[in-house]
Amino acid sequence: MTEQKNPCCTGSNPGYAELDTYIDALKIDPRDPERKEMLIMTLHKAQSIFGYLPSEVQKYVANKFSIPHADVSGVISFYNYFHTTPKGKTNISICMGTACYVNGSDKILQDFEKALGIKSGGVTEDGRFSIESLRCVGACGLAPVVLINDHVYGKVKQGQAEKIIEQYLIEFGEEVEVQ
Repeated sequence: MTEQKNPCCTGSNPGYAELDTYIDALKIDPRDPERKEMLIMTLHKAQSIFGYLPSEVQKYVANKFSIPHADVSGVISFYNYFHTTPKGKTNISICMGTACYVNGSDKILQDFEKALGIKSGGVTEDGRFSIESLRCVGACGLAPVVLINDHVYGKVKQGQAEKIIEQYLIEFGEEVEVQ
């Protein structure tokens, strides 16, 4: 299979050079049926480089692995960790698992949406914040749970969204600008 050159995926973005270095180090044999076992690790690396996995990156990885784009897309859609749209610098995740939901996480999500002026799955215009809902974060004893980047906030109550955002931003040395 000849490597297809896509202008979005070469030269102009240094992330592709970093991804190439990573993939080349794996020494993938296009004839080896076991090569797909390295796909998830590679997608994690690609997402850490680009912040998300747009179609261009998916096709690039598929080409490097000599597999159909549908195989890559299938893995991405199966695992909740992978994202196909950009996230904000500060990503807010609201757990919607059973324990969190019965304790009001749907109302907490609405509070965060109102505080930031965006809906779940959205990103603020300045790219600073994004909000998403997750199935379960595995911290049921702390329900309802909110994650801001990698920081867990448990036993969150309705009406605390702005306070939590401000607390997070102050703690991590950013200016506070909650709408």
